[in-house]
Amino acid sequence: MRDKKVHIITLGCPKNQVDSEVLAAQLKANGYSLVNSSKEADVAVVNTCGFIDAAKQESVETILQVVQQKNSGKLKKVVVTGCLVERYKKELREGMSEVDAFFGTHELKNILSEFEAEYKYEMLGDRVLSTPNHYAYLKISEGCDNPCSFCAIPLMRGKYVSKPIKQIIHEAELLAEKGVKELILVGQDTTYYGLDIYGKRELPKLMKRLNEVQGIEWIRLMYAYPANFPEDLFDVMRESEKICKYVDIPIQHISDGVLKSMRRGVSRRKLEELLHSIREKIPGVAIRTTLIVGYPAEGEKEFDELYEFVGKFKFDKLGAFTYSIEEGTSGAILGDPIPQEEKERRHGVIMEIQREIMSELNSKRVGQKLRVIVERKDGNNFIGRTSQDAPEIDSEVVITSEKNLNVGEFVNVTIDDAYEHDLYGTVA
Repeated sequence: MRDKKVHIITLGCPKNQVDSEVLAAQLKANGYSLVNSSKEADVAVVNTCGFIDAAKQESVETILQVVQQKNSGKLKKVVVTGCLVERYKKELREGMSEVDAFFGTHELKNILSEFEAEYKYEMLGDRVLSTPNHYAYLKISEGCDNPCSFCAIPLMRGKYVSKPIKQIIHEAELLAEKGVKELILVGQDTTYYGLDIYGKRELPKLMKRLNEVQGIEWIRLMYAYPANFPEDLFDVMRESEKICKYVDIPIQHISDGVLKSMRRGVSRRKLEELLHSIREKIPGVAIRTTLIVGYPAEGEKEFDELYEFVGKFKFDKLGAFTYSIEEGTSGAILGDPIPQEEKERRHGVIMEIQREIMSELNSKRVGQKLRVIVERKDGNNFIGRTSQDAPEIDSEVVITSEKNLNVGEFVNVTIDDAYEHDLYGTVA
C-alpha cells in the first residue's frame, strides 16, 4: 500500500488541524504521497469534529460524500478519525459500513498501522503544514479538566495533558526553520497550561521562552480560559516584543445565573475585573471573546444583561454560537427549552451590535500606520493582517501597493479607510 496517494480532509478547530498535519508528516515519512483532492487520491482520511450540532452534521455529510466517491470507484479506501468518532464510534460503525476503519482522537499509531506504516519517534513535533507557510498553530496541550455544562470536549479529548516546555520549544524551532513567522498558541484551555505536570500554571514562562525562538516574529494566544487566569501573564505580554497584544478569552456569558448553570467557575464581577485588568495592564490590547446565546438558563432578562454588557465593554472581536444540547454533558438534563428561532434572533441581535462596535473601532484606525503581514494577492491588491487580527476569524487589510509584495512579508501600511470587517490602506 506504500505507493498510495492520500488526501486528508480536516473539519473543525485548529487543534484538529494540527493533528492532521502530524498524521500527514508521518505518512509522508513512510513513503505516502499527499494530494490536495479526494479526486486524485486512493485513500481519503476524514478528521471529524463533534463539538456542536452543525459541526457533527458537516462531519457526517463529508463522510457520506467521500463514501459515495468510494462506491463509484474513485477511491479505494476511506478512513475516519477525530472527535465525532471518539463519541460515536459504535453508531458510526453500524450506520456506515462502507467506511474501512474508524479511529478516535488518540489513535495516531493505530491509524498508521491501518496504512501499514510505522510511527517515527524521531519526527516528534514535525508536521506538514496545511496553513500558509508564514503562520502555524502550536498546540500546547490536549484535553480539558473544566466541567462546563454545555461542552463535550472532555468526553472527546480526555483529561488535560500539557506538553512539556522543552517539546513545545523544539516544535516551535522546527516551525521557524520551515519559514513560519507567526505562532498561534492553541489548546482546549491555554491558561491551565502546566498545572498538571509542573504543579502550577506555566503559560507565562512558556511564552517568555517562545519569545526567544529565532525567526518567530509574532506569538498569538488563543483559548485563554478566564477562571484562575495567571495574572503574571500581563507583564509578559506587555514586555515581550514578539507576543501580540491580543487575547482570545471566551467568556460565554456575563449573567451570574447563566455562568453558574454553565459551571464556568467565575462570576460576572470576576470576569469584569479580569477584562478591565487586561486592558489596563496591556495597553493597546485587542480582546476577542466567544458567547453562547440560547442556553437553557438564559431568559430574556439574562439575554438583555448580556446585550448591555457587550454594548458597554466593546470587545475588539467577538463570535457567538447558538446553544445546542450535547448528550453526555451535565447541561443535557436542562433540555433545550428555547426555540431555535429565538436563539437565531438573539444571535442576530448580538452580532448586529458587534458590527456597530467593529465599525466604530476600525474607524479609529484610519490614519494610523500599522505593521501588516501579507497573506495573499487578490486581483490588483494584496490582503494582510495586523498583529491584532487572527487569521480566518478577524479583520483583514486590503493593501494597495505599487510594488509587488511577497506572502509572509511584513510591510507598514497607512490605513486610508475602514469598514466593520476590513481595513483599506496603502504601503507607507
